[in-house]
Amino acid sequence: MDIAGKVAVVTGAASGIGLATAKALVAKGAKVVVADIHAEGGRAAAKELQDTGAEVEFIEFDAAQEDSVANLIAKTVEAFGRIDIMVNNAGVRALSETHLLAYEDYRKVIAVNQDGVFFGSKHAIREMLKTGGGAIVNTASILGTVGEGSAFAVTASKGAVKMMTKSLALQYADKNIRVNAVSPGYIETGMTNRRILSPEAYDRAVAKHPIGRLGRPEEVAHAIIFLCENEFVTGATIMVDGGYTAQ
Repeated sequence: MDIAGKVAVVTGAASGIGLATAKALVAKGAKVVVADIHAEGGRAAAKELQDTGAEVEFIEFDAAQEDSVANLIAKTVEAFGRIDIMVNNAGVRALSETHLLAYEDYRKVIAVNQDGVFFGSKHAIREMLKTGGGAIVNTASILGTVGEGSAFAVTASKGAVKMMTKSLALQYADKNIRVNAVSPGYIETGMTNRRILSPEAYDRAVAKHPIGRLGRPEEVAHAIIFLCENEFVTGATIMVDGGYTAQ
């Protein structure tokens, strides 16, 4: 797929991997919708991109609510006429020992990380079927491949995202809709960096990656761009994890 001129929606795009992906898509000539539940950050991210001359809109939405996701896609089509790329990136986490994990916290993780991929894919595909196809990229995680004791809800949701990606890819391959995923390792974002983690926790995270450091959001965005562009890849999950899952 030639990304230039295509219309892309990136959820969770106010910061981190989402913002890096929006920037990478803009650099390729795409028209981009920055979608996020955080209105202030989303508007700031959209303005930053608009100031470069790019065609960018911000739409506030909640990945856990189907009506909100449906509205996001409808507003995207209203603004740009179609949708060619859907990046289901919005995500949250709840870290706790499972016997202490509140059901409300568990449900929030499942609602955003797993249901959000369902809602985003469902409503984007409806539009892609009208225009001859498109590309969907879901953000999974290393924790969809390996376990982590304190991340029960995250591993449940991200494991589901990987399998949902395969199912969608098989369903829509003959409709020219490709569906893939990226599985980041620990990435230097607002949830995982030196300002958030203690020095000991940060060093432990680094030590889990044979490459010797945490990843950068731009490195995940690079993989997402590849999955949008390569027209013979569907149903795949690219590990962007510094060797974490190779061990």
